[in-house]
Amino acid sequence: MGITAYANQFVCDRHAYEPGKPIEDTARELGLDPRGIIKMASNENPLGPSPLAKEAMQAALEKAHIYPDGGGLALRGAIARELDLEIDNVVLGNGSNEIIELLCHAFLNAEAELIAAEHAFVVYKLMAGLFGARYVEVPDPGFVHDLEAMAAAITDRTRLLFIANPNNPTGTMVGQEEIDRFMAKAPEHVVVCFDEAYFEFLREPPDVLKYVREGRNVCVLRTCSKIHGLAALRIGYGLAAPGVADLLQKARQPFNTNALAQAGALAALGDADHIARTRQLNFEGLECFHKGFRKRGLNFVPSVANFVLVEVGDGDAVFSGMLKRGVIVRAMRTYKLPGWIRITTGTAGQNQRTLAALDEVLAGMTT
Repeated sequence: MGITAYANQFVCDRHAYEPGKPIEDTARELGLDPRGIIKMASNENPLGPSPLAKEAMQAALEKAHIYPDGGGLALRGAIARELDLEIDNVVLGNGSNEIIELLCHAFLNAEAELIAAEHAFVVYKLMAGLFGARYVEVPDPGFVHDLEAMAAAITDRTRLLFIANPNNPTGTMVGQEEIDRFMAKAPEHVVVCFDEAYFEFLREPPDVLKYVREGRNVCVLRTCSKIHGLAALRIGYGLAAPGVADLLQKARQPFNTNALAQAGALAALGDADHIARTRQLNFEGLECFHKGFRKRGLNFVPSVANFVLVEVGDGDAVFSGMLKRGVIVRAMRTYKLPGWIRITTGTAGQNQRTLAALDEVLAGMTT
């Protein structure tokens, strides 16, 4: 009898998360020079980390023998001041993904339900399964969250409801009026989680922090992986009223965020120039891909994030074909979109190379 016979069945049944394919693995498997490979799969910052963050992390290395500040007081304080919150509203995570897990630790069990949109971030479903909770998937017509339908799906067993805004992998968002109407209906026994990993890329972002200030049962997720270019550090945070935040603090591991990550994130938050350059580059990248897909007659979802979802017929085949050309994109079969791929915006040169590789692959599929 194998060891799985003694393990929790909901763990055995779980599918592991599949990240974007690493450059090094691609180079090794296909015999390519890693310096010639571009990764357009994981919504990373093509400009790299904030220069101020790199300088701060170099300095922090001198104290790598000392445990990090377990409370993350300096970083939490800076976040609170920037967002007009109190430090008790801020919880640090090993990436914003850990905040998702902490929420599940605090609120999910076999009797509970988690609600999310049909094409939302797949980690919500994975986490619900890991905690034995029922996952309720609400259709999202036009790839946009249907907040009216999500509100209607709430039951007495619902504990968590996720609104990814902008949503990954669709790049769509819901506006302030829709959110306000939804929040007017949200019951007290549900923690509404606004996943705002791509918040800084928005031209006109909605304000959901007002619900934190009002003491509502919400948690807003933010990350330093995207706009700040610190994905390798795994540093993110949750913003919640003290009642919810206190539960998350109790659920997290001691020293869950390391000293280099805290130092880098603290410096990156203050690097306005790097943030502005990243935003502008992304606006240009979205315009490039939107125009490029229209020109090619490809169906796509207009995006407000730093990636675009585009229909290519056979997502797995296009992913493989582009991989052989040194361009890593993301196939969307995991999101029940086998005919689609997701492409991250890059530099102007990376964007043009991606479109050229896409042209070659699609031409080969039709001949």
